[in-house]
Amino acid sequence: MMKYGFSKTVSLPYEQAIEKITDELKKEGFGVLTEIDVKETLKKKLNVDFKKYKILGACNPPIAHKALQFEEELGLLLPCNVIVYEKEGKSVVSVFNPMIMTQLLDSKEMESIAEEVKGKLLAALERV
Repeated sequence: MMKYGFSKTVSLPYEQAIEKITDELKKEGFGVLTEIDVKETLKKKLNVDFKKYKILGACNPPIAHKALQFEEELGLLLPCNVIVYEKEGKSVVSVFNPMIMTQLLDSKEMESIAEEVKGKLLAALERV
């Protein structure tokens, strides 16, 4: 079974970890299109307390464009999610493993696109 993400625990405070991964994603051509504050949403919708946890929807427009030209339905798997949450006084930063998409689409073209995205996401994660 393929891992669906890659994680790194860092000593940065939560807010700084979000800023750092966002900056590093930009260096790899990704913009953050969406931000979901899970803690806030769960409090508002269910009145439950949850740790600081944010889902960032990251997109690299040139790569997304190339992939969508190949497979229109690929939009169901976009953007690439990146999560940041607090754990034991540290921050965990995780990125989606785009190779998961290759299990759904049997295509050499999609595999090369997924490899490119994986390399960029891992490079950003490594620098956090």
